[in-house]
Amino acid sequence: MPGILLGDVFPDFEAETTIGHIKLHDYLGDSWGIFFSHPRDYTPVCTTELGRASKLSGEFSKRNVKMIALSVDSVEDHHGWSKDIMAYNDEAPACKLPFPIIADAKRDLAVKLGMLDPDERDKDGIPLTARCVFVIGPDKKLKLSILYPATTGRNFDELLRVIDSLQLTAQNRVATPVGWKPGDRVMVPPNIPEDEAAALYPAGVFTKDLPSGKKYLRYTPQP
Repeated sequence: MPGILLGDVFPDFEAETTIGHIKLHDYLGDSWGIFFSHPRDYTPVCTTELGRASKLSGEFSKRNVKMIALSVDSVEDHHGWSKDIMAYNDEAPACKLPFPIIADAKRDLAVKLGMLDPDERDKDGIPLTARCVFVIGPDKKLKLSILYPATTGRNFDELLRVIDSLQLTAQNRVATPVGWKPGDRVMVPPNIPEDEAAALYPAGVFTKDLPSGKKYLRYTPQP
């Protein structure tokens, strides 16, 4: 992701979208944000992705996360494609996509944010937008970035799990292990001494015995 690193303030760009002209930071307000790009409208993988994102929009809202998508076609094309997405979801024709799509016809944002896939090109030989995901915190700083090629669809259920982890660890001095889900036990970070850990985690700390004798695998119930 050229120019954008974890902890950087995410660019406060302006763009035309399916809900009108927006300025990103104003659109996000005090919420978390998830910004995800797509190679092109009226394409199969993108349609399934936005369909799943739409189905999960209520779950993102529960977590105070605002969603916004990007594709390289026009606002008019986005509106037409949105109808196909909702039909893919077997929604009533009157239902609307619950989040905006940015029109990036000139690929200005795709270039600025490092979102182009050099191996996937349109009929004119122009690189397509890759499947990027940016999670932005309420402080407008980048908390997570993932880059998929145009040929691989994303898992939006996994993105919800990741946001649960990001929000938990932003408020508590814990880390989440592999495959963690809300309610599972969490890990005590290695930079917290044992005596401090006892005070920080009143529910107790379990340390797994290891052949090395090192006491770094420490678990505690989720705060």
